[in-house]
Amino acid sequence: MSLAHLPPAPLIALRNAHLFAPEDRGVAHLLLGGGRVLWIGARWSELPADLAVETLDLEGRRLVPGLIDGHVHVTGGGGEAGFRTRVPALPLSRYTGSGITTVIGLLGTDDVARGPRELLATIHALREEGLSAFGYSGGYHLPPATLTGSLRGDLVFLEPLIGVGELAISDHRSSQPTLDELLRVASDAHVAGLMTGKAGVVHLHLGDGERGLDLVRQALDQSELPARAFQPTHVNRRRALFDEALALARRGVPMDVTAFPVEEGEDAWSAADAFLRWREAGAPMDRFTISSDAGGCLPCFDAHGQVCGMDVGAPGALLETLAELVARGVPLPEALPAFTSSVADALRLAGKGRIAVGADADLLCLDEAGGVHHLIARGRVHWRNGAPRLTGTFEQGTRRA
Repeated sequence: MSLAHLPPAPLIALRNAHLFAPEDRGVAHLLLGGGRVLWIGARWSELPADLAVETLDLEGRRLVPGLIDGHVHVTGGGGEAGFRTRVPALPLSRYTGSGITTVIGLLGTDDVARGPRELLATIHALREEGLSAFGYSGGYHLPPATLTGSLRGDLVFLEPLIGVGELAISDHRSSQPTLDELLRVASDAHVAGLMTGKAGVVHLHLGDGERGLDLVRQALDQSELPARAFQPTHVNRRRALFDEALALARRGVPMDVTAFPVEEGEDAWSAADAFLRWREAGAPMDRFTISSDAGGCLPCFDAHGQVCGMDVGAPGALLETLAELVARGVPLPEALPAFTSSVADALRLAGKGRIAVGADADLLCLDEAGGVHHLIARGRVHWRNGAPRLTGTFEQGTRRA
C-alpha cells in the first residue's frame, strides 16, 4: 500500500513488552521503523546507545498483533427498512480504539445506493488515515456490482480487492443463486487469485434459511475448486448451521463466525461459545476466524420477511470476545490466531497477523483489563496510554502523523 501521502513512519522503540506473536515469546524489546518491525531482542544493549527513537516502556504489558477484522461495512451497511436505516460509516478511531489495525471492507444488502466506487474510495480513505484496508468485489447479489466489468478484472487490476463478497446464500435477501452461478463466481475469484497471489475467495453471507451450507457442499462435490475458495461467514447464527460448518471445515473450508450479541435461549452461539465448541470438537483451529460485522445492520425479521428490529455491528466486539475467551480460561496464544494469524493466512495478507522481524508494525498493547493501552498501525502510534493520538479527518481532536 502506498504511503506517499504520509511522512515516513518514525523510529519507535518498545521496551519491556510481554510479547505474544501470537505465541508467547516472553519479555522482549522491539525496534520499529518505516512501518515495519526492524528488530526483536531480549537485551536492549544490543542496540546503539545513541539511537534517536521515540520510546514506549510497556512495563511488562501484553503486546499482541493488531487485530484483523475480516468483515466490515466500511461504507456503512443497513437499508433493509428504508433509506433512514442506512448505517453511517464509522470513523477511524472506532477501529483503532478497538484494537483493529486491518479491515476487509464489503457491501451488504444495499449494493445499489452504496456501490463499488464508494467502497473502494472508503478503503483508500482509511489507508490515507493510517489503517490497512482491503475489500471484496461484488456484494450480496448477482450479477455482481463491479468496477471493471468483471470480477476477475476487479481482482486483477484493483490492488485493494482480494476476493468476492459478501455473496448471500440461504437468505430471503439474496439473489437465490444456483449452483452453476456460485461455481462461476468462485471460479473467477479463484483464477484471479492465482494470477495475483491474492486470496481469491468467495466470502459467503449465510442467512437463516434451512438450506444452510448445502450449496457449498454441492460445490465441493461437483467441481474441482479447492475448499479454501469458499469462506462462509455468520455460521454461528444457528446452532444447526454451526454443526454443518464443523463438518465442512474438516473438508478444508475456512469458516468465519460473527461477534454479534446473542440472547439467552437464542438458537445461536456467541463467538466465544463457538470458539470453545469448535475447540472441543477437535475441528482445525486454523480454519476458524472471528469478525465483527462492524457498521453492518443486524436486523431481525418476522415471518413475512419484514424488519421487526435492528442493531448495528460494533468493531469493539472483537476485543470483547478476546477478553471473554481469556476470562473463560483460554490461554492468550490459543485465542489470538482467530483474530490475527488465521485471518491473515486465510486471506493471504502478507506481513499481517504476526509479530516478527520484517512484518508490518501493526501492534496492540493490552491494558490489565484487556482494552487498548497503546495501538500502533503501520508504524504510527494511534493510541497512547488509552487515549487517541491520531483520529480520522473529520473527527474532533485530529492530529496528523
